[in-house]
Amino acid sequence: MVQSVTYQRETRTVPFQGKTIVLESLTPVLSPKEKERRKKEIERCLYDVFSKYRQSRR
Repeated sequence: MVQSVTYQRETRTVPFQGKTIVLESLTPVLSPKEKERRKKEIERCLYDVFSKYRQSRR
């Protein structure tokens, strides 16, 4: 089942090296339950990565 995700758009115009650049950030609008699920998944993946790094340093 494919769910449609909506995004919150934030646009900023910033100077960079004498030029004006438009930065656009899109953030998904999620339910609290989905936010928590994604947060846990990211934490698990980061733990796996750092655990592998730590083991290789020993």
